[in-house]
Amino acid sequence: MIVEALLAVTLVSAFAVFLAPDKIAGKLAFVLSLLPAAGSIWMYSAFDGSGNALLSGGTLAFEETFKWATFGPYALNWHVGLDGISMPLLVLTTVLTPLAILAAWTPIQSRQSQFFGLMLFMEMSLLGVFSALDFFIWFIFWEMVLVPMYFLIGIWGGPRRKYAAIKFFVYTNVASLLMFIGFIALVFGLGDSITSLDMPVIAQALNDGQLGSLGGVGAGTLKALAFFAMFIGFGVKVPIVPFHTWLPDAHVEAPTPVSIMLAGVMLKMGTYALLRFNFTMLPGVAKDYAFIIALVAVVSVIYGALLALAQSDLKRIVAYSSVSSMGYVILGLVAFNMYGVGGATFQMVAHGLISGLMFMAVGVIYNTTHTRMVSDMSGLADKMPITVAVFVAGAFGYMGLPLMAGFAAEFFIFVGAFHSTVLAGNALALFTGAAMFGIVIVAGYLLFAMQRTLFGPFRLETDYEVGRASFHDVAPLVVLILLVILLGVQPNIFYHMIQDAVGEMALLAGGGA
Repeated sequence: MIVEALLAVTLVSAFAVFLAPDKIAGKLAFVLSLLPAAGSIWMYSAFDGSGNALLSGGTLAFEETFKWATFGPYALNWHVGLDGISMPLLVLTTVLTPLAILAAWTPIQSRQSQFFGLMLFMEMSLLGVFSALDFFIWFIFWEMVLVPMYFLIGIWGGPRRKYAAIKFFVYTNVASLLMFIGFIALVFGLGDSITSLDMPVIAQALNDGQLGSLGGVGAGTLKALAFFAMFIGFGVKVPIVPFHTWLPDAHVEAPTPVSIMLAGVMLKMGTYALLRFNFTMLPGVAKDYAFIIALVAVVSVIYGALLALAQSDLKRIVAYSSVSSMGYVILGLVAFNMYGVGGATFQMVAHGLISGLMFMAVGVIYNTTHTRMVSDMSGLADKMPITVAVFVAGAFGYMGLPLMAGFAAEFFIFVGAFHSTVLAGNALALFTGAAMFGIVIVAGYLLFAMQRTLFGPFRLETDYEVGRASFHDVAPLVVLILLVILLGVQPNIFYHMIQDAVGEMALLAGGGA
């Protein structure tokens, strides 16, 4: 009952904060958010699982299952459990949440109990997404994440917050509908061979070739249609090009702590679901269309980087960087081997920490200067030395500096992609070479932005006095950069369990060594 306890503690904490007076809401939320963080770290230390949660032959950690209800011919089960893919993402969520809450103490000055309560409710929903193994339960948690994010952007966001919140909700809700249709089509195609919506059962049935025709559509065509319905549905959440346009608006209008959770964890819902559904349940289709998927990945990497290069708002620069970085995850997944898929999973964690760090640093700068425009400021290093030092370190982490988490993740992905045999003639190596050019563009726009805003003679176009940030603004920055370095120096903190979980899956489509 460990997972249930984690969910319950987080949910009760959310309601407690929601009912608390504003003057203590922020501090109470931070203290209560440490409980699931401590719980997840204990779970990591006690983790005893092997294999992939959706494939046979392994054991799950903290697994619980019991029948909940019956819906027509299908049993709805409460089924939760963790493997080496979901465990690191669970830890990421619980560690990033208290840091985001701490970063919210300065910018959030109104309706604080509601804000911090929604932050904790969103954390609970995210934990459910990464631990649920019954599709009905999983889908409830998946949709629940949308609700607090909509209000967090729409109420506490910038001048165009309502537009950004509605755009976010429409994009992601339509994508969820498309994904739902694709998955349920597979369930109906399996017919009497399954009697529940248990995801491991469905995954095994699909990989055993039990899918039949549906409405006159043959099994092969049904698989392809369902694959692309789910790929687009999850791709919007990642987001991949061309379904990325909601992300910059959401990031720019969202308050800093919300951007931290959006980039740090919520985007990982999309890549996590792609791994669980598309690449685990339908590996043959993924292999058949590997060329298209690899092309989408490379376009996302290069196009996202070029868009970031054209921005003058620091927050937009980091937002488009996320589009570019998520392209590497798709590239690793389509490699279909141990290093590729393992590197993609590790990149989810690494990018969660680095992107959270970057948005947090931009938020601290904005809290002091009240501007994010590159042309409005310069020479901040003399006034805010610690914040600037961490910002620079995080930027180098984005560029793939060795001994930082981003380098380890991209190295695993590139090794896997170069050795993949999914595409004939080792064509994936050519895609990988093109994607590596994205790192050059990343270095270009980040170095250019830092040179103009952080160094040189001090200048600020706004009428605010710039000084050192407060301790509660700087402390989470320092914690994040230490975690980024720790995972870069010792990637096996997570990578050994990730390898164990992706090993069987990586062989399904014969992607090479």
